[in-house]
Amino acid sequence: MEAFETTISKPGPTLQTALRIEIHPLQPGDDATAFRTLNEEWITRHFTLEKKDIETLGDPENTILRKGGHIFLARAVGEFGEAEAVGCVALIPMGNHVYELSKMAVSPKLRGLGIGRSLLEHAIAQAKRIGAKSLFLGSSTKLPNAVHLYEAVGFRHVPPERLPPMPYARADVFMELPLA
Repeated sequence: MEAFETTISKPGPTLQTALRIEIHPLQPGDDATAFRTLNEEWITRHFTLEKKDIETLGDPENTILRKGGHIFLARAVGEFGEAEAVGCVALIPMGNHVYELSKMAVSPKLRGLGIGRSLLEHAIAQAKRIGAKSLFLGSSTKLPNAVHLYEAVGFRHVPPERLPPMPYARADVFMELPLA
């Protein structure tokens, strides 16, 4: 897969500065610490880590990548080429060309700058490229900005019984995006 790059404006105290964001796939063997850290931050801020979170974030290579899934990391690249992971999202295969869009997170210091939208649009484009028929997700009414973003890119609310079982007690919003 190719990297995706976008530039966003980061408000500063006196001027706008450009921030280059690159989205790269995480490969088996890569360091997945940022994936775990970014997700643990938002989950523990609003909820508690559940058994499935601990399993997935503790071993994303075997719980996602080696099962045919994908993880994408957004990195902010500085003017001297240094990169910091600032966001992530995963596509987890559920069978029959259906994927769960999961574990989407953006660093708290960079929320509201379009990184989440870039990650989401990239994940949707990659899902189409690999032949996914549809994406689904579980979210929470405690995360209205996330729910609004999902709606803005085309996800539609569905009853939970229409989707594969959701392992998270925090999920009370269920959405789907047909791709085929």
